[in-house]
Amino acid sequence: MYKVKVFVTLRESVLDPQGTAVKNSLATHGYEGIQEVRIGKYMELTLDESVKDVDAAVKEMCERLLANPVIEDYRYEVEEVVAQ
Repeated sequence: MYKVKVFVTLRESVLDPQGTAVKNSLATHGYEGIQEVRIGKYMELTLDESVKDVDAAVKEMCERLLANPVIEDYRYEVEEVVAQ
């Protein structure tokens, strides 16, 4: 079994109005020195042993559904989980 952690973020060249709103809200609450806030997505997938090529499967999922490759970047980490 595999546990996959997927991180999706906006590309650096894409404006992040949600991040700007959070940065402004933090400043309003007295938090100083924050240069920038970028908002992203985090997902965990559990894949069973029937998935032969985990990397290829996860890349395909990210590019077709989990991330918008036009405006978002993604990275992932794969951890093999031993069944107990």
